[in-house]
Amino acid sequence: MTNKFILNADDFGMSQDINRAVLCACNDGFLKSASICANGVAFESAVNEILPECQNLGLGVHLNIIEGKALTNCEMITDNHNNFNCGYLGLIYKSKNKEFIKQIEKEFRAQIERILNRTSVDHIDSHVHTHAIPEIFKLTCKLAKEYNIHYVRSQHEEFYLVPDFKKHINFKYPPNILKIILLNNFTHINKKILKDYDLKSNDYIIGVGYTGMMDSQTLEYGLKSIDCKNIIVEALIHPRKYLSSKIDSHVCEFLTTQNKMLQDTIYRLGFEITNYKNIK
Repeated sequence: MTNKFILNADDFGMSQDINRAVLCACNDGFLKSASICANGVAFESAVNEILPECQNLGLGVHLNIIEGKALTNCEMITDNHNNFNCGYLGLIYKSKNKEFIKQIEKEFRAQIERILNRTSVDHIDSHVHTHAIPEIFKLTCKLAKEYNIHYVRSQHEEFYLVPDFKKHINFKYPPNILKIILLNNFTHINKKILKDYDLKSNDYIIGVGYTGMMDSQTLEYGLKSIDCKNIIVEALIHPRKYLSSKIDSHVCEFLTTQNKMLQDTIYRLGFEITNYKNIK
């Protein structure tokens, strides 16, 4: 098999429930990669309790400048309580400001170093795709090169449709299509930056167009929409494993990791299920 498929759990370390989902998805399912948030409230639990039980899990840095508290004092991206207060459009607008980028670099360094002081990583990505913004992507690549992290997530997703009427007639789908257009344009710019820094990346991503609606069906049809060889496809999920009987989109994302039929389908489509640390 020449194609590589990476199912990555974002937001690792942001809550105990996400941590439990990663543990179960890794040990009882086919999840082989996760991205850890250095400022997550459950970061210590993720490092001390979950990672020792998931020896084969690939791990990435999940840079976060949009939710929770900063690790540094950066008044241009936080409020008076040190909570991040800049939305995505604000980050785009301010990304040309050199002082603004300096403060983001200070925070990014603190997050990367907090993680590297506790464990090793094989890739970098970000919460809500903030590192896709070209000026921030350039900073991310600079830091990846400096900290010897070889893979940086890129965000090109093919447009595709799943045969489920409910997934398209709702309030989530139209904004997701706009996100694909924006992120695909950013990726076109960012590919040159990757080349300039001699870094590697995934070729395609799955998880933007159906954000909030990810399940086994969207993963399967996403992979079927890609007809290329010698590629890396990364699918991002945000799994949670609630103890209650309530089923929501995040629980559905967790359930994809337990779906043996989906796992078999991925293999039949010619993909090896892996992670970045195992790709030579």
